[in-house]
Amino acid sequence: MSDRPAELRTVALAHTLQACELFAGLPAADLEAIAAFAVLKPLAKGALLFREGEVSEGFYVVQRGAVNVHRVSPAGKEQVIHVFRPGESFAEATLATGTGYPADARAVEASAVVLVPRAPMVALLGRRPDLALRMLGAMSQHLRVLVGLLDDLTLKDVETRLLNWLAKRCPPAAGGEVAVELRGTKRTLAAELGTTSETLSRTFARLRTANLIRVERSAVHVRDCAALRARFASLLGE
Repeated sequence: MSDRPAELRTVALAHTLQACELFAGLPAADLEAIAAFAVLKPLAKGALLFREGEVSEGFYVVQRGAVNVHRVSPAGKEQVIHVFRPGESFAEATLATGTGYPADARAVEASAVVLVPRAPMVALLGRRPDLALRMLGAMSQHLRVLVGLLDDLTLKDVETRLLNWLAKRCPPAAGGEVAVELRGTKRTLAAELGTTSETLSRTFARLRTANLIRVERSAVHVRDCAALRARFASLLGE
């Protein structure tokens, strides 16, 4: 008799992996082979997934919710590297090293992640160089995210960083109003911008007073993308 619950679990995990760019385009048989040794981990809001320096169990794919990967300075200040959301993978680089996780990871809302364990995945990569190349591509994309983060944090103040964040989410040709979804809390966004939620709230208020935005519970409505870009350029002195 077949193990129906195990089969359903494998199919569900394969579906989650298929939604990840890392595994996009893989044949169903390959996805199911990976799903067979993958582990689903539910996380309560605020739960720590791993700490910097811990031995790597493997890498992760977000099934639902959001996971904040961050570093903590000696002074205790938290700097967000990236908030990973459904379909995104992280910590792939630890497959190739024995130094452990390079940062902390914590669920910023009720979440579930798929752990792809290190040992069976490394064995599979040895047999599948095409998948190894996909992994290199994913890690290259994460490096670009880190470079972008460093560029953003060199901007001189919170308003400039927030304007930059909003401008990046306005379609290039957009000149009128655009709704930018807030995929998480304002506290999470504040952490991404390297500031506090109180400072972010004051910055939102200044942009509302300037009639550049209006804020709803789950979205920021940019009233005029062209005007917002112009203010951003003026703050940069361009």
